[in-house]
Amino acid sequence: MSEPYDQEPEGLPCVLSEEVTELLMDKALPGPVFAAIVAATVVINETRGDVPGSTASARWPQQRRMPLGADGSLGIAEYVIVADADPPHIVLTRIQLY
Repeated sequence: MSEPYDQEPEGLPCVLSEEVTELLMDKALPGPVFAAIVAATVVINETRGDVPGSTASARWPQQRRMPLGADGSLGIAEYVIVADADPPHIVLTRIQLY
């Protein structure tokens, strides 16, 4: 017989701001940058916004920044955890590329 499966809590949906959506739709966007942004949304979702290496705003702890690409080599992704919304979600608000 198999052991009962303890299901981990679900992640939080990560939605994109208009600015980030436009960036992802830009045909001139390099493939590695596109891939890093998509990977960031997955990590944000799976960790419910508590991404390892992310920093929180001192004045607004729901706002976070995380490195984009290996060791932040591509830039910074900014997101906001909207935990009190119905349903709770996270908004990827801005990408600052280097």
